[in-house]
Amino acid sequence: MKGFRFTQYVPPQDPEKNTFENLLNIFLQLVTMTGGDVAEALSWLTNLDNRYGLTNPNYGIGDFIEDLKTKGYLTEENQKGEFKITGKSEQTIRKSALEEIFGKLKRGKSGQHKTTHSGIGDERGTDRRAFEFGDNLDQIALTDSLRNAQANHGFSGDYLLTEDDLEVMENEQRSQTSTVLMIDISHSMILYGEDRITPAKKVAMALAELIKTRYPKDTLDVIVFGNDAWQIEIKDLPYLQVGPYHTNTVAGLELAMDLLRRRKNPNKQIFMITDGKPTCLKVGIKYYKNAFGIDSKILGETLKLAAQCRKLKIPVTTFMIASDPYLKEFVKEFTKVNNGNAYYSSLKGLGDLIFEDYRRNRTKRF
Repeated sequence: MKGFRFTQYVPPQDPEKNTFENLLNIFLQLVTMTGGDVAEALSWLTNLDNRYGLTNPNYGIGDFIEDLKTKGYLTEENQKGEFKITGKSEQTIRKSALEEIFGKLKRGKSGQHKTTHSGIGDERGTDRRAFEFGDNLDQIALTDSLRNAQANHGFSGDYLLTEDDLEVMENEQRSQTSTVLMIDISHSMILYGEDRITPAKKVAMALAELIKTRYPKDTLDVIVFGNDAWQIEIKDLPYLQVGPYHTNTVAGLELAMDLLRRRKNPNKQIFMITDGKPTCLKVGIKYYKNAFGIDSKILGETLKLAAQCRKLKIPVTTFMIASDPYLKEFVKEFTKVNNGNAYYSSLKGLGDLIFEDYRRNRTKRF
């Protein structure tokens, strides 16, 4: 009897490979939580292994460390001889964050963001229209055109296809957006037994990897703000840590606006991740601080910048990872002045909200 006989296929197991990959995932998570401190991350990993038995007699943490060096995830080539993660590790962390937070993109349609505007572009749309002189031949919707010819001329005799039968597919214009992501690194981001900075870092890394891989014409600048504000590189995100800072939202907005002025894209936006009200303002060389309630002087300067952003058509989307009533009042007023958006998010839902808002903003012109 000819034919094929199928049986269940059991792939060969490579215990060492599986152990390495599992440990690598945990290790990179710990590196993110420790702000890039490899020694502390390895110490935590060893403790986890002792408690949960992550390794086996044939492959231990020492073997894992050697593999990290061999595979290019760790290096000791520095003046102090300390373990440092490499660029390969930084990229892997970003990819891991992208899969963790925006994993649902795997089910989505590939390609760049679209606007609602049609015209001369390089991405096929779904709209159809009659052929016009000057349309490219590759725009012709062949199936629709053949159907029109059959409906208009029938099946008898020679097959006839005329210009009036032709339909073309509209090409959609691809938009470009410049985004500034502001991350609050004030002390409150690690207070009250809740680590808020690690989810914020993961979201930033996921957004960066998303833009680099799927929307390469878009730009993303990341800034952090505490007593002051400064820009950081994407590669530095795993090392980001909270400082003993107040919250100078004004400094963050000023820097964000300055960065966006240099961008030539017509669409510009600011995403701000914070867990509190503005409590700091720099006046000359001194800092004006008040952490007790909402200070009218600080609030006034913050709202002034919100209005400036609105005038420049730069919407600010605030992701407030706290839900105190007086914080909601501040965000509500800030959003009204800027005509932007605001979300009160748990740490768990932060990534989904940022992605949805980013995608929605890419379908309109600001």
